[in-house]
Amino acid sequence: MKLNIALIGYKFMGKAHSYGIDAAPFFFKDGIEPVKKVICGRTEHLVKQAAEDFGWEEYCTDWREIIKRDDIDVVDIATPTINHKEIAIAAIKAGKHVFCEKPLAMNAEESKEMMEEAKKAGVINMLGHNYRRCPAAAFAKKMIEDGKLGKIYHVRAVYLQDWIMDPNFPAIWKLNKEIAGSGPHGDLNAHIIDLARFMTGDEIDEVVGMKETFIKKRPSPVVEKKLNSMLKADGSSEDVKMVDVTVEDACSFLAKFKKGALGTFEATRFAGGRKNFNRIEINGEKGTIIFEFEDMNRLQYFDLEEPKEIQGFKSIMVTEDCHPYIANWWPPGHIIGYENTFVNEFADFFRGIKENKEVTPNFYDGWKGNQVLDAVMKSTDTKTWQKVDEM
Repeated sequence: MKLNIALIGYKFMGKAHSYGIDAAPFFFKDGIEPVKKVICGRTEHLVKQAAEDFGWEEYCTDWREIIKRDDIDVVDIATPTINHKEIAIAAIKAGKHVFCEKPLAMNAEESKEMMEEAKKAGVINMLGHNYRRCPAAAFAKKMIEDGKLGKIYHVRAVYLQDWIMDPNFPAIWKLNKEIAGSGPHGDLNAHIIDLARFMTGDEIDEVVGMKETFIKKRPSPVVEKKLNSMLKADGSSEDVKMVDVTVEDACSFLAKFKKGALGTFEATRFAGGRKNFNRIEINGEKGTIIFEFEDMNRLQYFDLEEPKEIQGFKSIMVTEDCHPYIANWWPPGHIIGYENTFVNEFADFFRGIKENKEVTPNFYDGWKGNQVLDAVMKSTDTKTWQKVDEM
């Protein structure tokens, strides 16, 4: 089965998606032939270069051209959040299957509309939460489903980075609320919220949060120039235009789950030394599971039902054929990496299209995630607990 794909977006996620699309049929022999037909971006010389670098047949600068084409089966959206709804709904109404990066939309209202349009059209839709495709994360879910932890008491999750701690770092689009929707809350908390929902099979019921913007003004970004090119010969920067940062730099929240568990979630870009520290710990009546993305092939597991004299955290190397996805990869002990999560992701997406079966996470999961994100933001403004289902 041949699938002609259009990718909208060509930077970090565009590169990751291009790799995943390419490698999926190599590792997963599902009889699917994805064709990288056209890549789209606003800046012509950059998207042209991306087409050459990533192996796309064509490039264009207007995504609306893609929607009109009869030879496109799949639209893959890897743009800033503000564009997701408009592009996705146009693609859905044109009968195309849609893959969309997270968070699904700027808010729950938008994501619900996207979900309903996809359901009405009957197209396969998927949300880009690639951390679900780490074999260790998927195995953690299976262990919990199999009752290894029993009743869940706590979910403790953090996603920590440090890449904007320099006050001279420019105010890129991710620091603009009108484009990104929020800061690390939508960018990072979205991931650990999804991992919590995925692993526990439970929904967050109620939240209370806090947020802070530590550096409130930053240099305006200059297209195709680095900040130091704006500095004077003596090193001063008084002519550099400073603009407001309109998103939070850090956001933490407490959560109550519908089945009774308590949760803590923290996302920040101001944790010095932390580059991509994504960690979730789940405590239950029978034990504990810990997943850390920076050691993504391994799970830590504590079994309270073992005899006390041999109790302790066990390190499970998730590289056996019996573990999720691994049968498609290497012999035991040969680890996989970040880029391979996108391969697993697109393999599942393509199989869903071929078999006309729902895949997860999909736009429903995007809506549920946006509900939590919105409830936390409302809580930080009102300084009160907020019910998630009311968003």
